[in-house]
Amino acid sequence: MASKWNDQPCHLCGAGTLHDGVKWVEQAYKGKVFKSESRGAFCDHCADGFVEFDQDEESAWLAFRKQVDAAEAADLVRIRKKLKLSQLEAARLAGGGKNAFSRYERGQAKPVAAVINLFRLLDAHPELLSDLRA
Repeated sequence: MASKWNDQPCHLCGAGTLHDGVKWVEQAYKGKVFKSESRGAFCDHCADGFVEFDQDEESAWLAFRKQVDAAEAADLVRIRKKLKLSQLEAARLAGGGKNAFSRYERGQAKPVAAVINLFRLLDAHPELLSDLRA
């Protein structure tokens, strides 16, 4: 069955016509890319269009994000242990509350990019730790 958008003028560019179809869509999350097939009506001129909601695709996207977040949390644990820091010491370095790192590592809170970047820098340059402690 054709969608209500099929064969309609493109409301986005005004120059093309929308046609039902399938298109590969890439979404970036924290530097990782999620690719999925999306159904909808797409313009034959600008290639933009209207994507139909798909519960399975949404579930896959949420699972992808959860996997990326879990890998990030595991990376924080690895780096903190490599630097021989307690969770409290790591939280103090990052400027968070006393339980911040515990929550980050358990996936109960998402650290801001600055915290991730700081610990990635310390992973590559552990000698900077002494500068931060001073």
